[in-house]
Amino acid sequence: MKIIRWVYLSGVLTAALSLGVATAVAEIAESSVEFQGHKLHLLRAGPEKGRAVLLLHGGKFDSGTWKKLGTLEALADAGYRAVAIDLPGSGKSPGWMVNQNTFLAELIPVLEIGRPVLISPSRSGKMSFPLILDHPEKVSGWVPIAPVGVQNNASKLKKNPVPVLVIWGQRDQLFPPSMAKTLAAGFETSTVLILPKAKHPAYLDQPELFHKALLKFLGELGD
Repeated sequence: MKIIRWVYLSGVLTAALSLGVATAVAEIAESSVEFQGHKLHLLRAGPEKGRAVLLLHGGKFDSGTWKKLGTLEALADAGYRAVAIDLPGSGKSPGWMVNQNTFLAELIPVLEIGRPVLISPSRSGKMSFPLILDHPEKVSGWVPIAPVGVQNNASKLKKNPVPVLVIWGQRDQLFPPSMAKTLAAGFETSTVLILPKAKHPAYLDQPELFHKALLKFLGELGD
């Protein structure tokens, strides 16, 4: 059965769901892995045995965005194994020609993180849709945040089994929030979160609500 839960957070409800200030400071380690003949830069946080969360980034950002926002710390403090990468040509990763259709499917085994939950903002959707469509068994959940590629790929999903939390900014001027429903309809189980007063990189405008919803989604996932 397809389950689509629309969650609109504003006013009193917004305040009630505020994440608050973390009391512990998680250790965030900087490292790299050899991948396709290059050193791919990444940040790690959280216990090795925790459920893995793989964080990608949008075109203007890099792995450090998740550190500055507190996402790596929030995940680690909640017991998750967070891995944020610099995509080729971004941050501290060198640029090289990659096949976006196979990039993530080939990278995940190299990272040795099992079946991670994938977080895909904006342009990283180009790499994420091929993984979700062709290799849904390689992930245990997906959090697309206004990802590139909805129009070309939504119709191909056909009740995809990956649990998904679709996040969109209410004031996204690149992709209308109505696209969130279009994307969510392609999955067997989906939750849609429209972040109030948030623009395209919605997590930057509403970090507390984003973290709260993300941790709730992760906590509800099965094995």
